[in-house]
Amino acid sequence: MSSTDPNEMADKFAVTETLYRFAAGIDLKDRELLASAFTDDAVSDFRLAAAKAGFEYPVLEGRDLIVSALSDSLKYIDTTHSVSNPRVSVSGDTARLDALVEAQHVSQNDQSHHYLMKNRYDVELVRDGGIWRIKRVTVDNVWRSGDPAVLSGV
Repeated sequence: MSSTDPNEMADKFAVTETLYRFAAGIDLKDRELLASAFTDDAVSDFRLAAAKAGFEYPVLEGRDLIVSALSDSLKYIDTTHSVSNPRVSVSGDTARLDALVEAQHVSQNDQSHHYLMKNRYDVELVRDGGIWRIKRVTVDNVWRSGDPAVLSGV
């Protein structure tokens, strides 16, 4: 396919939109929207970014666990996730997405208490019926500033 093929362009947009659903689900604290971004057996690997922030975070396996863990851990934190520089490759019903995601985390108890991360997302997706879903996401941190203790929700 050429880069101007309308089907390829539609798929690339839909793949990127999946990461937008993920980010909006977190920011809006919308569990249903967040869940819509993942396959049932999805894997979320935040270990590299967590290590750079100074803490350990397990690999999460399964949509329900991912949604619960993210929703619970960010319950007392306001977040904004901004996705940029998405690069997408599609091959049939699978896709790869590499993007930068800037994630601001602000304590609900003290708005001056914040932690900003610029992360690189490596995402594997599959077409599930008429929708793209994340099969695996690996997050690495490029840079960070602020107080990582904000991520603990206190």
